[in-house]
Amino acid sequence: MKAVLFALAAACCLSTAPASAAQWTVDSAKSHLGFTVNWSNEPFSGTFTAWKADIAFDPADLAHSKASVSINLGSEKSQEAEFDDGLKGALGFQVSKFPTAVFETQTITHKDGDNYVAAGTLSLHGVTKPIMLPFTLTIEGGRAHMVGTATVVRTDFGIGTGMWAPPTPVAHEVKVNIDLVAVRSP
Repeated sequence: MKAVLFALAAACCLSTAPASAAQWTVDSAKSHLGFTVNWSNEPFSGTFTAWKADIAFDPADLAHSKASVSINLGSEKSQEAEFDDGLKGALGFQVSKFPTAVFETQTITHKDGDNYVAAGTLSLHGVTKPIMLPFTLTIEGGRAHMVGTATVVRTDFGIGTGMWAPPTPVAHEVKVNIDLVAVRSP
C-alpha cells in the first residue's frame, strides 16, 4: 500500500507543470527607453533606439515574474550628434568594447495600487551592479503600460574618464527613463 501511495504522489508531483508568469511582447513603436543627465548644468537627454525585452509578468504570481532587457548602446541618439559621438567613444560607453548593457530582475515586489519595484542587476561597461527600478503598471485586458525611472551613478560603472570623470561638466547621477507598452503573448 505504501508503494502505491508513493507512486501516486510521485506521479502527481511529476505531472504538475511548473508555475510561470504570462509572457509579454513589447510594442517598440509605443515604447521609449532613454536617459537624462545634467551636462553643463543643463539637462541632456538621449534615447536608445535598439533594445529587446524578455518579460514574464503576472501580478498574482510575482515569484515567477521576471524581465531581462538588452540595450544596444550604439543606438543612443539625442539632439546633439557631437555629444552622441563622444558618449559612444572611449570616454563614455566605449561601444567598440562594450556594445550592450543588460538589466535583469532578481525580484519584483508590489508596493501598493499600481506601484511596483524591480530589484535587479545592471551590467554596463564590464561592471555589474545592483539597481532598483520603481515603476507603475496598468494592465487592461491584454495590454500593459509600465513607466519607471531608476537612478544610476555613471562612475560606478566606469563611465566617464579623463575630463568626464569629475561631476562637472557631466553629473554623476543619470536618470534612466522607461515608458513601455506591451501585449500579452498568446
